[in-house]
Amino acid sequence: MRRVDVLAIGLGFFLAGGLVYGVLLGVGVESQKAGVWAQAVLVGGLILWLCSYIFRVLTHDMTYHQQIKDYEEALIQKRWESLTPAERERLQAEVEAERSAKTP
Repeated sequence: MRRVDVLAIGLGFFLAGGLVYGVLLGVGVESQKAGVWAQAVLVGGLILWLCSYIFRVLTHDMTYHQQIKDYEEALIQKRWESLTPAERERLQAEVEAERSAKTP
């Protein structure tokens, strides 16, 4: 994430807090209670975002993991294409032998 993205997100949260505060004032909530509720909404949103981030980390659904997976698949594909037909047949025979040995 770039620095400008972080600043934009921070500004967005700041403006969202002001918007929630303004809406609560407009509905008729007194100033102090509106401030507390605006902070509660922002902290709740932050906690939800943090939980979603932890979930993505635990399930390996992150950009970094996807980039590594794509790289490994491309590398395997490139190696497969560089093999001669005889080497491919030998490798496929080895894989089939291992699969048949694993299945009871």
